[in-house]
Amino acid sequence: MKSAVETLDPTRVKLTVEVPYAELAPSIEHAYQHIAKDVSIPGFRKGKVPPRIIDQRIGFGAVLEHAINDALPKFYREALVSNEIIPLGQPEVDVTEAPVERTGDLVFTAEVDVRPEITVPELAGLRVEVSPVEVSDEELDARIETLRHRFGSLQGVDRPAAEGDYVVIDLNATIGGEEVDSVSGISYEIGSGTMLDGLDDAVVGLAEGGSTTFTTSLAGGEREGEEAEVTVTVSGVKELELPELDDDFAQLASEFDTLEELRADLRSSAAAGKVEEQAVEARDKLMAALVEAADFPVPAGVIEAEVVRHLESEDRLEDAEHREEITPEVTDALRRQFLLDVLAEQLEVKVSQEELIDFLVRMAQQYRVDPNEFVSNADRTGQIPVFVAELARNKAVALALRKVEVVDTEGASVDLSAFIGSDELDAVRDAAAAAVQDAAEAAEAEEVAEAADVVEEASSEGADEANDDAESAAADEAAEAEEAPAAKPKKSKKA
Repeated sequence: MKSAVETLDPTRVKLTVEVPYAELAPSIEHAYQHIAKDVSIPGFRKGKVPPRIIDQRIGFGAVLEHAINDALPKFYREALVSNEIIPLGQPEVDVTEAPVERTGDLVFTAEVDVRPEITVPELAGLRVEVSPVEVSDEELDARIETLRHRFGSLQGVDRPAAEGDYVVIDLNATIGGEEVDSVSGISYEIGSGTMLDGLDDAVVGLAEGGSTTFTTSLAGGEREGEEAEVTVTVSGVKELELPELDDDFAQLASEFDTLEELRADLRSSAAAGKVEEQAVEARDKLMAALVEAADFPVPAGVIEAEVVRHLESEDRLEDAEHREEITPEVTDALRRQFLLDVLAEQLEVKVSQEELIDFLVRMAQQYRVDPNEFVSNADRTGQIPVFVAELARNKAVALALRKVEVVDTEGASVDLSAFIGSDELDAVRDAAAAAVQDAAEAAEAEEVAEAADVVEEASSEGADEANDDAESAAADEAAEAEEAPAAKPKKSKKA
């Protein structure tokens, strides 16, 4: 088989493939066998119809068409491999020549979208700037207030309800004078906005036993979305009493003895969260810099296929306005994906089986599915390679961040090793994995050696026993020979 590649544009190529008749012959033979099983011809059993009869009754053209359809995918894949082409999407195939007279070549062309040439900028020369780790007093105070609310206590009060109070209420909803829903004894924090629109305004100013009616849209039930008259009755008003900010509170809310120690710990945990935000910011800014520096086109066919897939998943295939909204987003996502694939190749990223299993288990937990069932479904639907590719892209970003300079806006170097790892840690892990492998191989070799010793010992014992038996048998035969009378020679008869 011969093949040639023609570049139609930066994202599309045309393969021309020539297959000699001899290489197509096995597929033709298979076509005869397949057709023989399907046709009914008087005088012949199914599956036993000779090729010459098939040619007479059906025609060689039908056989050739069957053979070509069967063989094309194989020849197409071989042409891709020999020309080092990574296709994107399905090809447009056209058979230009066929050996209709059982001579000549099969010639076909295949046009397919491909990943464009992408040049990733040198990572060592890149500098990524992120926000500094600063925990303001306001942020610290907000964290302490959140902790105080967690350890607050509700106390009943004899006054009208106000913003921030907790009320115990009964609700009754009617539409056209007909009751459609009712609940009682519900605890609600005024101002939280977690129930009906207008409820906050309605209960503010109501004391215990107070009642009022307001109009709103129902948020659930069979009449969801319909406007209803809702009567709310307050059966209790409570306010949240917060503990004093002192050492006693620190001992109640934490393992620390003093409020100062608690504040220091909260500041430290807030700073740790900021470092994680730095890692996310560094990743996003690095990707933005790489995409800007490595400008390249994205195949229009691939964009269209992804847009259609997205619209179909939302059952909005005919929504032209939404199509226009998501097309730029899809294009940007594909551009980042292609870039990360090239980056992963350049950095020689490998995804271990352990990493894949860990990822699949976490995905199963996220979707609340049994891990074995999730893995089985992913394998059946061909999603495993997709997951491996995504893991490789994530690892590529982490490895790239190790090679660029990351600083904050004040010029201080930023250590992100807690989130992206380090080359030193990888080396230690690789060494540990190699040591475990060596130990396993050594243990296996030792077991084999021990087994060989046992076999050898058993064989030796068997040989000794055989020798002893042979010597004993020989002695017995000798004794029997001494006791037996001499045999008289037989006279020969002459003819």
